[in-house]
Amino acid sequence: MQVYDARASEMTEKIRVEQTSGRYLADVEFHGKTSILQQRETDFIQKHGGMPNIKNLRDEFPADEYSVPAWVQNVCFLYNTNLVKPDEAPKEWRDLTNPKWKGRILTDDMRVLGTGQTLFAVFHKVYGTQILEKLREQALVIDRDLRMSSRRVARGEYAILLTQQIALASDLKGLPIKVVMPSDGCPYTPIRSAMLRGAPHPNAARLFMNHFIEMESQLAYGNAWVGTVIKGVAERLATPEAQAYAKVGLMGEIDYHDRAEMLEAARKMMK
Repeated sequence: MQVYDARASEMTEKIRVEQTSGRYLADVEFHGKTSILQQRETDFIQKHGGMPNIKNLRDEFPADEYSVPAWVQNVCFLYNTNLVKPDEAPKEWRDLTNPKWKGRILTDDMRVLGTGQTLFAVFHKVYGTQILEKLREQALVIDRDLRMSSRRVARGEYAILLTQQIALASDLKGLPIKVVMPSDGCPYTPIRSAMLRGAPHPNAARLFMNHFIEMESQLAYGNAWVGTVIKGVAERLATPEAQAYAKVGLMGEIDYHDRAEMLEAARKMMK
C-alpha cells in the first residue's frame, strides 16, 4: 500500500491534477464531505457499488452511493495546565475571547480548507460573526501543522490551541495538557472514503473501504480518540477517557454550498 497524507487543500489539488490529466494512480481517497460532494460534480469519483458493513453505520453518519463515512475529526480546544491556572481555565468557546489570552492562542489557518476553516464556518453559522471578530482581536498565531501545534502548546510555547483535533492529543498523554469539550459542542468533519474514477483496483478498493467500518477498525480509532461512525463502539472502548471522547457533543459541520462563501469571509476577516 502507498499512502499520501496531506492537508485537505493539498489533497484536493492532487486529485484534480491526476484526474484532469487522465493519470489514474489512486484507488481510494479519504476526504471531507464537502470536498467529495464537489468531486461528484467534477466527475472525479465513481459509485462504490455497496459493501456489507454499511448496515452498521450510525444514523447521523449515513453512506450514499458515492462515499462511506470512515471516521470523524472532532475539533475542540486544548490548553497547557502549567500556563493556565485551574480557576481561570476556559470551559466554553466564548471564554477564549477574554483579553487575558491575547497573543497566547495558537490556531490552524481559517483561510484555507482544513480544521481552521471548519471551526470558522461552524462558528459563523452557530454564533454569527461576533465571536469570530473577538477571536481576531486576540492576535491569533497561525500554524498549519496540526500535530506540531499540539506539541507546541504541550511544550509551553502557547497557552491554548484553538483548533485541537481530539485524536491528535492522544499521543500527548502524561504531558501538561487538557482537552476541553465545551458543553455547546465541537465542530466536526466526517471523513468519508470514496473510490476515485478510473481506480486501478476497484474490487480491492471496495474491500478496503469496507474494512474501515468493521468493529475492530472502529475500536482502534475510538481508543486513539478518533470519532467513530458505527453503532456500539463507545461502550466497548478501553478507557473512560476514550469513552468520553466518543460521546462528544456535535456542534455542526461545514455545509457544502457555503464553503466558497466561508473561505472568502475568513480571508477577509482573518488577514
